[in-house]
Amino acid sequence: MSLSFELSIEVSEQYDFNNESLKNKIGLNPWVKNQWPLVYFIQNEAERIAYVGESTNAASRIKNHLDNPKKSQVFNKISIIGSDKFNKSATLDIESHLIQYITSEGTYKLQNGNYGLINHNYYQQDLYKDLFKEVWNKLIEKKIVTKSLAEIENSEIFKYSPYKSLNEDQYNSVLQILDGLCMKKSNRIFIKGSAGTGKTILATYLIKLLNSDTADSNFDDYNDDELREINYIKAFQKKYPNAKIGLVIAMTSLRDSLANVFRKIPGLKASMILSPSDTFKPEEKYDLLIIDEAHRLRQYKNIGWRGVFKQNNLKLGLDETGTELDWIIANSKNQIFFYDAAQSVKPSDIDEEKFDTLINQKDTLKLELTSQMRVKGDDANNYIRFVDELLNIKRKAISIFSPKDYELIVFDSLKDLYSELDKKEKQYGLCRLIAGYSWFWESDPKRKPKPTPDAIDVKIDGLEFQWNQTDKDWINNPKDENNPLKEIGCIHTTQGYDLNYTGVIFGEEISFNKTTNEIEIDPKKYFDKNGKNGIRDSNDLKAYIINIYKTIMYRGIRGTFIYACNKDLRDYFKQHVSTFKKEIPFRILRFDEVKPYVNSVPLVDISAAAGSFSSLQTHSDFDWVELPFNVTAKKGYFVCKVEGESMNKKIPNGSYCLFQQDEGGSRNGKIVLVEHTKFQESEFGSRYTVKEYRSQKNIENDQWSHKSITLKPLSIDSSYQEIELSESELDNLKVIGVFEKVLM
Repeated sequence: MSLSFELSIEVSEQYDFNNESLKNKIGLNPWVKNQWPLVYFIQNEAERIAYVGESTNAASRIKNHLDNPKKSQVFNKISIIGSDKFNKSATLDIESHLIQYITSEGTYKLQNGNYGLINHNYYQQDLYKDLFKEVWNKLIEKKIVTKSLAEIENSEIFKYSPYKSLNEDQYNSVLQILDGLCMKKSNRIFIKGSAGTGKTILATYLIKLLNSDTADSNFDDYNDDELREINYIKAFQKKYPNAKIGLVIAMTSLRDSLANVFRKIPGLKASMILSPSDTFKPEEKYDLLIIDEAHRLRQYKNIGWRGVFKQNNLKLGLDETGTELDWIIANSKNQIFFYDAAQSVKPSDIDEEKFDTLINQKDTLKLELTSQMRVKGDDANNYIRFVDELLNIKRKAISIFSPKDYELIVFDSLKDLYSELDKKEKQYGLCRLIAGYSWFWESDPKRKPKPTPDAIDVKIDGLEFQWNQTDKDWINNPKDENNPLKEIGCIHTTQGYDLNYTGVIFGEEISFNKTTNEIEIDPKKYFDKNGKNGIRDSNDLKAYIINIYKTIMYRGIRGTFIYACNKDLRDYFKQHVSTFKKEIPFRILRFDEVKPYVNSVPLVDISAAAGSFSSLQTHSDFDWVELPFNVTAKKGYFVCKVEGESMNKKIPNGSYCLFQQDEGGSRNGKIVLVEHTKFQESEFGSRYTVKEYRSQKNIENDQWSHKSITLKPLSIDSSYQEIELSESELDNLKVIGVFEKVLM
């Protein structure tokens, strides 16, 4: 965008908001005087309340506001925002953006309704997005607002605000929902949508919309989209005067987050956010219950509060087959369910068949959201489909999926993932690690006896973590706000939330079988007891665990970083996802700069070496690198990267190490790089391995020979076993180099 485009925004002085000022000052503003499309901001700084509007005839629109006592007696200042680049579409867009951001910024409580907030597609829309940034910067300069756009976008209230502009998919659904409630007598509505299609946003939008005060609305103030919704609101409020409406959330963490948001929105209250049990509290039925994440409603199975559940069933004359779904239907006249069967993650979730029975009833209104709202980039919907196909082994071709404007990367080392995710956390904020439930929760603050504060739950790649130390709103309130990556979240504390980047750890309970080409589950390594108790069919448990990993892979707005504890699973992912390539921490010399073993040594890729160690003198076959200043090059030295955890007591995963070419002699007790066909399935994916060398000798008549050789791992992970080579296997063993030191 050109500099002149950026500088074309004008935010006027704060005019007095009265009829005299309209005549003598506001009316003389060039944008108002020439009836140019503009945006305006009316405020009462002392009361911290405001209103945002747009118009192509501002003088008339402002006169309407002044004739309305609800505005003229409350507001006292007005600012005009004008630009020669504005047109009607642009001002509608900027108005809706200002409503979204000012509501979430917190300086002012907006008195706007949320009707008519829809994203309009128009010519040069991307340029106007940049123009909005300039509008916001001007408002900061004028001290009307204080927070940056990035700060606001990471806030809880912004993510769940009922003032979000809807896309066309969502807006059409709103109109059909309102039509069903008001005109077609559809008392049960199901909206299906995969993760990230904006179900929660639509739920909060609807509850705000239906609680709107339209009694004194001046129809001249509104555009066609707003008028359409206002007419529906009036029809609903006539049908249900003083309507009792609630938003039901089954998950504790998300319920607490939304209650915090509703406390800050004019016209909404935290008490509107309900658990399924809360639906019993009023003496009269709710006129409408909106149920978000309906797939997480529970049945009488694998729950820790069976007594209360049973009592609620008895209130309705139900036996143990009664569910939270039954409670909601019994306690309300109308229901709107937001539902995705693919996000059911444990046996306590109500069976899909029960929902299908309701969905397939003749009078049920069925809608579907298809546009991806969370994942950024042009391939957002393709990403959702890709993850489903990847984890269900449905991809027809082996190829790398590289979504545009979205970072999807698999890592060989969790240390590298952690390092890259930490960089993103510092740059964008709201980045978290999430894992499958394959480690026992030693540090659970609710455990008895109470664990020590520094109890460790997860150890991988030399890193140590605790599970999330709160089960309520952990995403926004980690234990250490300065380093949220000290903790790992699970499905129960992250479902329904947005993150900028997600680090997904596939735990020890999930692996890949190269022979059958299938993902496999080890129930013994899955520690969510309520997530597996009573499951007799291993395929059912596998389906839940696959759904868990799919759901957490859908959290990232900007990117997803993947690490799998199981190497075969990691290798499977690497066939379909770009692999992280760490920058080589050495300067690679140009061919004409190289003086072998004087100013440089060869850098060898173990996995690609395939016998090339015999020709280390061939200068052109390798990259030659400078060693650190405190290490002198020496004939026979070479550098290679050591992958894996089998030597992590001495060599951290992913370290670049210095080796000396083997020249014979005793190697007993030394760490060596060896080659043998027995290692074909080793960590390196080749026939090489690095281990501590131990030998037993046969000595007879002053002659000796190897009886056996043991290659010993030096790892904190006891699952790594010694490699025993008998005398008959030693002919194929070749010691390539002796470990000197870890360089970096």
